[in-house]
Amino acid sequence: MARYDVNTTTMGVLLDDPDVAAIMEKHAPGVTSNPMIGMVRGMSAAQAIGMAGAMIGGDKVEAIKAELETLE
Repeated sequence: MARYDVNTTTMGVLLDDPDVAAIMEKHAPGVTSNPMIGMVRGMSAAQAIGMAGAMIGGDKVEAIKAELETLE
């Protein structure tokens, strides 16, 4: 079972996990330090990931989601 459920976990929880932050930085360098990231901390990860596709591209979003699912 994955460590996080993107439908119920907030981005704030994900961003506070160094493993998740490393995955995000791997696929979208600078995303975790972007000043706008604070606006999504309270959103569910699914909501924020859906919005991120426009900024970083759908292929990177899918890669991030796939790696998140491997975390236990």
